[in-house]
Amino acid sequence: MMRVGLIIFGSLDTLTGGYLYDRRLLEHLRSHGDQTRVVSLPLRTYPRHLADNFSPSLARRLASERFDVLVQDELNHPSLVMLNRWLRAQTGYPIVALVHLLRSSERQASLLRHAYAAVEGRYLGTVDAAIFNCHTTRQAAESLIGRAIPGVVAYPGGDHMRVQLTEAEVAARARTAGPLRVVSIANVVPGKGLHDLVTALASLPTESWRLTVVGSLTTDRLYVKRLRYLIGRLGLGANVHLLGSVPNQRVAEHLGRSHVLALPSSYEAVGIAYLEAMRFGLPVIATSAGGAREVVDDGREGFFVAPGDVQALSEYLHLFMIDRELLLRMGIAARRRAARHPTWDESFRCVRELLSCLVTSRQRRGREETSL
Repeated sequence: MMRVGLIIFGSLDTLTGGYLYDRRLLEHLRSHGDQTRVVSLPLRTYPRHLADNFSPSLARRLASERFDVLVQDELNHPSLVMLNRWLRAQTGYPIVALVHLLRSSERQASLLRHAYAAVEGRYLGTVDAAIFNCHTTRQAAESLIGRAIPGVVAYPGGDHMRVQLTEAEVAARARTAGPLRVVSIANVVPGKGLHDLVTALASLPTESWRLTVVGSLTTDRLYVKRLRYLIGRLGLGANVHLLGSVPNQRVAEHLGRSHVLALPSSYEAVGIAYLEAMRFGLPVIATSAGGAREVVDDGREGFFVAPGDVQALSEYLHLFMIDRELLLRMGIAARRRAARHPTWDESFRCVRELLSCLVTSRQRRGREETSL
């Protein structure tokens, strides 16, 4: 039995792929008898997070916890980049970074990207090991600091939704006449590329498609307002439906009746939404930026588009509209690929082994020091 701490920003119930990963990891650890405790830091601006390193109350709080190992969601790196060295000296418990997505990997101004890279690189140098959600993320992190980082790759699973869709039903869905039903599972924020998706669909006959977007409409209200304006200006109000956040059961219902998932993000480390859709027999139109190529083969289970490439996005959507047999073949391939993908519990076995090894090693060193 281990006592495992996890540092996050905000609420563990936040509806993003990263927080879903965190929740499933804690569930896995608890199912094996481990004790878990979440330490939540307030979500603020980047400079204010850097100031957390000089917070006596945060230092005392973390030093007083009786953890065997502390896992830190890497998004918290600005709050811990300097504090970690003090923690290592004061507590001795191993520190493990949980890396979903490096901030320096996201599309942004060059100056900002270099600043984030400097802070993230220094942070990664303070941890004992890391958990990566894909090999692409691991390679980016190791490239950032110029050396290998001890740790494991644990892919997100896709089995958190109940799927009762046979291949025969996937075939019937693809061959049924009517508009192409496109779905996006994503919080409505600029980085998901929904403005590009709407623009691409606007170039196609409106009677040939429908788009449903499932995800938060409150994370970035200004962007939602701009997206609604774009939809109205293009005369697509009857074709595009922004549903907001819905329970998992309703997400599954929308995936079950859609034909294709399109999510042309500026960057996706893996893209849990791609895995979810593939389990329902949906081919995906995915971003080429990030690690989605580790779970999708271009031209087999879907297509890749570069961020901002509206023309390619439009062409692939049109291809699915006019060739339902292609839609079917890719949908079946996607379903089979997803069936081979590890479940959450299968993925997290190596994570628990890593944490256990770190704890055992620390306890062994403690006994050796005591005997001297």
